Amino acid sequence: MNTVNLESKIIALPKLEDDRGNLSFLQNFDQIPFEIKRLYWIYDVPSGESRGGHAYYKLEELIIALSGSFDVVADDGTKKEKYHLNSSNQGCYIPMLFWREIKNFSTNAIALIVSSREYNANDYIYDYNVFKNITK
Repeated sequence: MNTVNLESKIIALPKLEDDRGNLSFLQNFDQIPFEIKRLYWIYDVPSGESRGGHAYYKLEELIIALSGSFDVVADDGTKKEKYHLNSSNQGCYIPMLFWREIKNFSTNAIALIVSSREYNANDYIYDYNVFKNITK
């Protein structure tokens, strides 16, 4: 049931509030439009550095700020959207064939990336001009 979405967006995640602390979660197809195949996280990013700067042919992602904050810039080839993430009960959905960059990391920020596919080096588009030609 993998549906293709054509826009990036913020997805609100469940938040169960408790005096002992809050809990949020993800379940395939309940909150996100893809089956989870891989998780990874980015942390200890030096001041001024950015991550990403690529697109994927087939992979979809949900990017969540587990700690701290950062910006996600999503580019569909014609327009760019900037999302500021600073809450662990929301994520930025990035469809396939979107150029994405993560930047402006706060101190101790942790970005969790939930992916629709396992790592495949052949799925990456690293050249922005190639990306632009593909998305015409």
